[in-house]
Amino acid sequence: MHGTVTSLGRADLHMHTSFSDGWPSPAGVVDHVVENTDLNVIAVTDHDTIEGALRAADRAARVSKLQVVIGEEVTSRDGHILALFIEKRVRPGMSAAATVHAIHDQGGLAVAAHPFWRTQRMVRSGGRVHGVGWLAAELDFDAIEVENATPGFYVFNQMAHRMSLGLGAAEIGSSDAHILDAIGRAYTEFRGRTAADLRKTIERGRTEAGRTRYRAVGLVRYAAWGFNHQRYALATR
Repeated sequence: MHGTVTSLGRADLHMHTSFSDGWPSPAGVVDHVVENTDLNVIAVTDHDTIEGALRAADRAARVSKLQVVIGEEVTSRDGHILALFIEKRVRPGMSAAATVHAIHDQGGLAVAAHPFWRTQRMVRSGGRVHGVGWLAAELDFDAIEVENATPGFYVFNQMAHRMSLGLGAAEIGSSDAHILDAIGRAYTEFRGRTAADLRKTIERGRTEAGRTRYRAVGLVRYAAWGFNHQRYALATR
């Protein structure tokens, strides 16, 4: 007797809209995903707000079968943390431990975003942008982002891969998209097709992260976004 073969869904769980530092609107993200990708689930994770995610979820519910997870990229004192499956905004500025607790307290999942990424770029708050580093192995994270499609992240991703393997943690692949071309360039495969299926697969530690190459035009557009974003950051310091 043959067992039932469960189809694999694909998700991108880290992207930004015009409600933080992304270029596309929430509606533009949804329309692009529906028309140009094979993603079943996305999470909109703007910095320290869920407004973009709520608008994207509303758009998706009206125009497609795409499921949108309400998310946020929370700026903790110790680094960036993805909050997935949340209902209300998680306050930034807490320790990583307190942030993970706040996410779990409302039934969400906590993901260590690009844990080994560091930058010297100062942001408006006066701090530097970075991941949580080895705290990803010490705290009660539900998953670790091991594939981040931001150009130039190869070494950071390899370090995250090795840590995830050592811990046996669920692995997440996501684009960290700030432009439409980036969406889906890294992704998470899971058993099933729905957001509920995705959550179960993460909780069981059975997700698989993957990535695809950028088109040349996508790299050019990402460079243009980076240039403009850096100019904005300098102007608002």
